[in-house]
Amino acid sequence: MFIKACLNGSRAAGEHPRLPLTPDELAADAVAVRRAGAGAVHVHPRDAAGRESLEAADVGAATSAIRAAAPGLPVGVSTGLWITGGDVPARLDAVTAWARLPAAARPDFASVNLSEPGFGDLARALLEAGIGVEAGVWSPSDAATLTASGLAGRMTRILVEVIDAPYEEAVPRAAAVLDRLDGSPVPRLLHGEGPATWPLVTEAARLGLATRIGLEDTLLDPDGGPAEGNAALVRRALAEGRSAR
Repeated sequence: MFIKACLNGSRAAGEHPRLPLTPDELAADAVAVRRAGAGAVHVHPRDAAGRESLEAADVGAATSAIRAAAPGLPVGVSTGLWITGGDVPARLDAVTAWARLPAAARPDFASVNLSEPGFGDLARALLEAGIGVEAGVWSPSDAATLTASGLAGRMTRILVEVIDAPYEEAVPRAAAVLDRLDGSPVPRLLHGEGPATWPLVTEAARLGLATRIGLEDTLLDPDGGPAEGNAALVRRALAEGRSAR
């Protein structure tokens, strides 16, 4: 079962005692989750003040640190529009600058949400920079938009993401999105956030899909207790996946 570890997301310092934010912390956690069984990592780089950043220097610092500590581990980053305060041109300018980073500092892939304006331009800028694109599909309408974009076949992965759903609605919502995706051979990764996290780890295993887990998505173990950290979450996800198959 392919698991991508989502190490920090938009969480603020103090939300979890082992939340990694700095390049060195992200690198140490990348080593730990790889040992636990993760096949890739997804991170939200921070600037010197601890704020989420799309600036090339901050993205490059986080990526370089992870690469040095965990050679060969694929590294992905966010392009969430909230990081530039909803400014679509500013986001495109920041991400376009990643093409000038040295290879060791350039992410392997970046997630781009279909629900945010500017998907097509941003995806093309990443592809031109040699950076893979993960299409974040949150709804059936997002799936239709991806198909209409003509870019679906160029994606590294299609992320079927269930956000803000109660536990009992997670699987039906995921099924509604999966049903709307075309027959493209592009790999799917299924995951949820909050209460939807653990039911979709199990559902991904049942369907033979990749998934993700980490402190970005949940601070809790499947039994509702506090998660020890990212590596522990990866180990639990693998165990849940084995039980579901």
